[in-house]
Amino acid sequence: MTDSRPVARKDDVPIGTPIELGVNIDHVATVRQARRGHEPDPVWAAVEAELGGADGITVHLREDRRHINDDDVRRLRDIVQVKLNLEMAATDEMVAIALRVRPETAMLVPEGRNEVTTEGGLDVRGQRATLAPKIRALRDGGIRVSVFIDADPAQIEAARDLGAQVCEIHTGPYAHAFRAQGRDADAAAAERAKVAAAVALVRSLGMRFNAGHGLNYVNVGGIASIPGVRELHIGHAIVSRAVFVGLRNAVTEMKRLMREASAGT
Repeated sequence: MTDSRPVARKDDVPIGTPIELGVNIDHVATVRQARRGHEPDPVWAAVEAELGGADGITVHLREDRRHINDDDVRRLRDIVQVKLNLEMAATDEMVAIALRVRPETAMLVPEGRNEVTTEGGLDVRGQRATLAPKIRALRDGGIRVSVFIDADPAQIEAARDLGAQVCEIHTGPYAHAFRAQGRDADAAAAERAKVAAAVALVRSLGMRFNAGHGLNYVNVGGIASIPGVRELHIGHAIVSRAVFVGLRNAVTEMKRLMREASAGT
């Protein structure tokens, strides 16, 4: 019997390739929306992040448009010189927008109207019927498909089966354990070990491994130091630091910490 499952693009970049930083600029738009004004401009923030060394720009276009809006996405596509990663719910509306804007990556995430930020990974395994045509449409449109999931082998295997090319692992549990008990706590070590196991499985299945959520200047080294992590997506911590040192400097410092941890220095 022929295996009819979609084949994910092989991630053949060797371990040791410099880790990359995708900067999420949603919270620049959050500040703008506090006054329903025109500043700070997320597009300007994207330029500053690029000048600071960002390898990609991430925005989440939510159903309620609470921060990033459609015009922001259009202008970002016109001006961003690095990779554009569009976080989105798996809806017909968002797929149509992605196919029109054509970001390098579309990352499918769970979305709730009452959540402050994304609270957990997408249930790829339980939503196969809904996700399959969305992933197929995005891939047919030439867009790399990423799924934001927990460090769960069943979810990773389901992502492979549906043709996702990237697994972005939710690092929130690691970040929460780190903050609650410290870097050397058993809970933080256990959560890091789950992420490390997920890296090995994702790469063995031929997919790219990214990670993000809750990472900051104190805890990022624990994840960046795991061999095989290709890219981290970080937003709130960088935008928060930017209030004091400027966005360009905040991005540069985060990328330095990531690169040092990844290199073992």
